[in-house]
Amino acid sequence: MANVRNPARPLSPHLSIWKWGPSMTVSIVHRVTGSGMATVGTLLFVWWLAALASGPAAYAPFLDVFTLSSGKLNLLGYVFGIGLTLSFFQHMASGVRHLFLDAGANFELGGNKRTALATFLVSVVLTAAFWVWIVEKTNG
Repeated sequence: MANVRNPARPLSPHLSIWKWGPSMTVSIVHRVTGSGMATVGTLLFVWWLAALASGPAAYAPFLDVFTLSSGKLNLLGYVFGIGLTLSFFQHMASGVRHLFLDAGANFELGGNKRTALATFLVSVVLTAAFWVWIVEKTNG
């Protein structure tokens, strides 16, 4: 039997008719940050544990990648640290937002858009505050 379209059934909408919004972006970024933290975080953690367990000769190259001889973070250390911190706070903020959505709240378009945008603002502010605190603690 040939595929005959039933006119009583609606067609599935195409991406061309959807208007891109902040809630769609937050959903995708939530998945990307979760996967990124799981992948990059796990690789760094396993590398750190293996280097630590293998002794000082194996641990030194790990430290050289992320720190300067003075013990402070170098540029690569900051990139990984800030990137993972931003990913963590973004994933956490959108996760909290999803908890409210799962409870049946915040489905109004205006509120949904505001909370979606708020996840980005919250993650940037928390990341900046965290790294200001880290730098203050390190520099005394």
